[in-house]
Amino acid sequence: MPERIEVTKMRENAHNRDYVKEAVSKEGGLLDFAGDEMKDDKEIALIAIHNNPEALEYVSDRLKGDREVVYESVSKVGWTYCYAKENLLEDKELLEAGLKQTGQILYYASQEMRDNKEVVMLAVKNKPIIIKYASKRLRVDKEIGLEAMKVNKNCYEFLDDELKKDQDILEILNS
Repeated sequence: MPERIEVTKMRENAHNRDYVKEAVSKEGGLLDFAGDEMKDDKEIALIAIHNNPEALEYVSDRLKGDREVVYESVSKVGWTYCYAKENLLEDKELLEAGLKQTGQILYYASQEMRDNKEVVMLAVKNKPIIIKYASKRLRVDKEIGLEAMKVNKNCYEFLDDELKKDQDILEILNS
């Protein structure tokens, strides 16, 4: 299958800043075919991500550690949190912005964030089965356990043994 004309043109103009800016403003994913210096240009990265939040995948490693760039993406699609650099993994506000989109990203969160009740509750409300990635301490938490079980009884297997004996949890399980 022949390459799309937009991709071919981007490859030909991969180092032309004006061309790249214009192209990614129309189709953010074209950043994948831009030159490395363009992928490391914050203005271009923000334009591409504004057009297509998934374009975070193609920005430079340096910009994957830039809070503004990562927030622009994660606050819209959530799952791109997996591209965030380690320096951002303790950023509760960034994580919460992504969790509002998809609770699944708790998987990528730091151990500290997996032990934060507010963060875990937000994740569980969005995707109950993600409780399996909460800290052991929070898998004993009745409030979190009830929230998960109300939506998905399969969460029972990920609760702490102590919580599995709780009468309210058992009532939901057997209803």
